[in-house]
Order: sequence, then structure tokens, then C-alpha cells
Amino acid sequence: MATTTALHPKTIEIVKSTVPVLEQHGEQITKRFYQLMFSNHPELLNIFNHANQKQGRQQRALAAAVYAAARYIDQLDAILPVVRQIGHKHRSLGIKPEQYPIVGKHLLLAIKDVLGDAATDEVMAAWAEAYEAIASVFIQVEEGMYNEAAAKPGGWRDFRRFVVAKKVKESDVITSFYFEPEDGGAISDYLPGQYVSVKLDIPGETYTHIRQYSLSDAPGKGYYRISVKREAATAEKPAGIVSNYLHDHIHEGDVVELSAPAGDFTLDLTKETPVVLISGGVGITPLLSMASTAAIRQPNRSVTFLQAALNGRVQAFDEELRTLAERPSFAYYLCYESPSEDDRRHPHFSKEGRIDLAWMQTVIPTKDADFYFCGPVPFMKTVYRALTEWGVPEERIHYEFFGPAGDLTKD
Repeated sequence: MATTTALHPKTIEIVKSTVPVLEQHGEQITKRFYQLMFSNHPELLNIFNHANQKQGRQQRALAAAVYAAARYIDQLDAILPVVRQIGHKHRSLGIKPEQYPIVGKHLLLAIKDVLGDAATDEVMAAWAEAYEAIASVFIQVEEGMYNEAAAKPGGWRDFRRFVVAKKVKESDVITSFYFEPEDGGAISDYLPGQYVSVKLDIPGETYTHIRQYSLSDAPGKGYYRISVKREAATAEKPAGIVSNYLHDHIHEGDVVELSAPAGDFTLDLTKETPVVLISGGVGITPLLSMASTAAIRQPNRSVTFLQAALNGRVQAFDEELRTLAERPSFAYYLCYESPSEDDRRHPHFSKEGRIDLAWMQTVIPTKDADFYFCGPVPFMKTVYRALTEWGVPEERIHYEFFGPAGDLTKD
């Protein structure tokens, strides 16, 4: 467990007193923080997801993390699960200890800018001391993760070069990439549900782009597979730079850099409780790894897989799921929002429209199960609310955001 230098009681009192202010101005502070930091250290744009910046997702996630740290400043162990979740992301991005003082400096400047006269010398000194304590927790946790990744058989610390061994179109919008190490060596094992970071230098782009993609196959096969949705432009956001580049310009034989597998959204293989996997769109990727792994390692464990998609043209991995569904312990149900006539004839087609609790209760054999789900945020909010309404306890509800973490309890 990470340890920190004990904070002065007055520091704790002052930082806790700022919690209401952080609730009110948190996103304004973090927006200003990123403006200041990237202005003074543009090289950090080689690490951060520019799209998440533009959409405000990164600012909201950081604001929530800062708020939690302030609230629990006297008991930082309480936020260790959040620290570890963020630590996995940081380790997969290659965040280094020497970058933490840069973050701290600009976070304090942003607090001062936004709060103005309310940010007294006493408040700023308390936050400077508190940030040192919080940063030391992150640095310790992340160093442990780097060491663990490097110590695994076939493991490594930062990024490693991989060759695209195979490229497979899975649907109209999703393509899989199979990676094998360029050096021909072993690759580290991973837990079903984990992801890798893909690091690309894209022609015409000033900065390196790094994106996390879930590993979509069961571990132990000698390769890593990611399955990427082409992110088209919408009224709300531009086209995905990395996803489109992968689809259009990365081919078999090309080389990319990958981080070692990371992430804490993983199937608990020590349990034998029934498992329910609920995926929306490309959110299928970590859940398919879980389903495939359960079939191999726990063939008698009850697995129910609910796949929600617009229609059969955009749905991926139907054949793999049909094969899994040949097992008596595996049930597979499809929910198509706008099914074609062919979709309606699919042997596993079960519902037209969107996923809801009433339908879930007809196909899920028991709520005494562990539920894992992933997909677009509105889909995840629907599933989360359905499960809580059904009375599924929080400790049996597991989910992952693609991108910065959010809050499923808010509209």
C-alpha cells in the first residue's frame, strides 16, 4: 500500500474547506489548468488525447479526481482504487515521475487564477503541500505497475515495437489488428478485459497520438488483438484521427508501438458465480475477451452475453459468439435498434429497439450474478440504472469507460 508523509492538521482542514469551491468551480479550474500547462509545455501534447480535451471529458475527469483527493485528503487510502485505475492509464501512456511537478505547478496556478482573492497564501500553501502528498501516492503506485509489467515473462516497461500480422474487417465499422512482437520474443500474458496503448506518429500531425484499445481475444495465443471502430465525424465531434488512420493506413507488415497490457476492468476468474456480459457497439471488445477466456478456463461457469447494436451490418464478432453459444453454459442474445429482415431471422435475435430492464429480466437467468458492461456512455447509464433498479448490489456491477472516467449516476 502506498504511503505518504503525514500532512499538518491545519493543511487538512484548509484543503477540506475548499471542497465546496471545487464542486462549484472544478471544471473551470481544470480547463484553465490544461490551457496553462499545454501553453508552457506543448511537448505534453504527445501524451494527452486531444479529442478528449476538446470534448471536455478530460477536464471533467480531472475535476472529479481533484475533488475526491480534497475530500479524502486525511484518508488517501480511501481513493486508492481510483488511484490504481488512473495509474493503469498513466503507466500505459508512459507518464513519468518528473512530470508530476509540472502538473502540480500548473494546477496551483489554475486554482489561483479561477479563485482569485479566495485563493489566499494560506490556501495555496495548503494545496501545495497536499499536492505533494497526492503525487507521491500516484508515483509510488505507478512505479509498482511499471516494475510489475517489466518483470512478467515477455513483459516490458514502456513501449515496444509490434508488427501487424493480420488485419481483419469484422463489420462495416470495426476492423481487428493482430500484433506480434517485431523482435520475435515472448509477450506478457494479460487479464481478460485489459487494454494496450497504441502509439502512432501520423504524417501531418505535430504531436504523437496515443490511444488505448481493449484486447479483444483471450490471452495466451501468442499475439495481441485489438478491434477498432472507425469513428466518423458527427455534429458533436470530429472524425477520430487515430481510428481512421488505423483503418486507412495501417496494413499487414506495418510496425506500431504498444504498451504492455494494463487496466483493472477484468473478469474475476477466482469466482464461479454466473456472469452477465452486456455490450453496446464496440464495447464488445473487452467483454469478448472475458467470454472467450471463461469458455477456456471455466467451461462450466454460466455466462449470459447481451449484445446491443444498431443492426447486423455494424455488429462485430457474431460468428465467435455463435460458436461460444454452442456450449450449454453460454447464452447469447441480440438487441438490434434498427434490425433488417435478415437480422430478425438471426437465431439469437431477441429484441428490437434499445436495451431495457424489462427485457433484461426475461433473458438473464438470475440477478445473483456478476455484471460487466461497456459501451457508449448513454448506453452504460441505461444499463447501470436498470441494474440498480433491479436491486443488483454495487459490488457485483463492473464497467469501464472508453476514455476518461465519468459518472453513471448523473444525467
